Amino acid sequence: MKFLDLAKVYIRSGSGGGGAVSFRREKFIEYGGPDGGDGGGGGSVWVEAVDGLNTLIDFRYQQHFFAQNGQAGMGRQRTGKDGDDIVLRVPVGTEILDEDEETVLADMTALGQRVLLARGGNGGWGNLHFKTSTNQAPRRANPGQDGVERTIWLRLKLIADAGLLGMPNAGKSTFLAAVSNARPKIADYPFTTLHPNLGVVGVDGAEFVMADIPGLIAGASEGRGLGDRFLGHVERCAVLLHLVDGTSETLDEDYRAIINELELYGGDLADKPRVTALNKIDALDDAERAEARARLEEEVGGPVMMLSGVSGEGLQDVLRAVRAQITEDRLRQKQSTEEQEDATWRP
Repeated sequence: MKFLDLAKVYIRSGSGGGGAVSFRREKFIEYGGPDGGDGGGGGSVWVEAVDGLNTLIDFRYQQHFFAQNGQAGMGRQRTGKDGDDIVLRVPVGTEILDEDEETVLADMTALGQRVLLARGGNGGWGNLHFKTSTNQAPRRANPGQDGVERTIWLRLKLIADAGLLGMPNAGKSTFLAAVSNARPKIADYPFTTLHPNLGVVGVDGAEFVMADIPGLIAGASEGRGLGDRFLGHVERCAVLLHLVDGTSETLDEDYRAIINELELYGGDLADKPRVTALNKIDALDDAERAEARARLEEEVGGPVMMLSGVSGEGLQDVLRAVRAQITEDRLRQKQSTEEQEDATWRP
C-alpha cells in the first residue's frame, strides 16, 4: 500500500427538502384544510477515526464526498425522508485543516472519535404549519435549507511514542530494524527512506512505538531534499532520538543542521526531550570513538551515547534512555511467552 499523508477533499452536506402545499380532498368533507408535510433534513458529513488504516491513500482516488439531499414533503401530512449521512473514515492521528491549510478544524487522536464537518440543511415547513384562525387555507411553504459546501485538507500525523531524527544515511532505518520487527528499506545511498516507518520496540518488559522519518538536510525548511513536512509525524512523540553518523567528518555540523531545521519548523518540536547518540561506532577504533564523542559532546553541550545498529553494541542502553523519557501511561506492558500462548485462539 502506498503511503500518503496529505489529501485535499471536497465535501458537501445535503440540502433539506421543500415543504409541500397541499389540501385535504375527500368526498363529503367540505372543509379539509391544509395537510402539506414538511421536507426531510439533508444528510451531514462526518469524519471518524477508525482502526486498521495508516495512510490516506483512499482519498487519492476519491476526493468528492456529497451527502444525500432530503426528500420534499408530501400531502396527507407526510414528511419527506431525511438524507443519508456520509462518513469519512481516516486513520487515528489525522488532522482536519481548513482550506487555508493552517486552521485546525479537528484533531482525530482517539479511536472512534467522530466530528461533524458539515451539517445537513433543515427541511422546509409545509403549509400545515402556517394555518391560523385568520388564515385557514395558507398557500405557502418554506423551501429546504441549502447544504454546506467546503474544501478541507486531511493531514496524517502518525501516533508514535518516540521519533528518529538524523541526516540521510545516519543509520535510522538500520536502528529501527535492529530493535523492532519493522523492515524498512536499507541501502548505501541517501534518501533511502521515502516515507515514515513505524516499529514496536520492547525493552525491560515495556513496549512503545518508534517512528522513522526520511532524513533531513540543511535547507529542508526551504524545500531542499525531501523537505521538512515529514517532521509532522514526530510532533506527537514524547521523545526524539537523534542519531549522528560517527563516520562523518562533519558530525558536529550535521548535528547543528538538524537542530536548526527543528527550530525553523516551529511549534514545540525543538523543545521536546532528545537523546543524542553516535551511531556506526563499529566502524571506529577506540581513539576515533573518543575523538568523535568529544567533538559531539562539545556541540551538544551534554552527554552523548554510543551505539551500532549493525553490531548491536549499545542498543539496549539507548533504548532504556529513550524509555525513561516516555510517561507510563503511553507505555504498554509486553506480554510474556506464557501469556501469548494463553491468548492464542483454540477451537
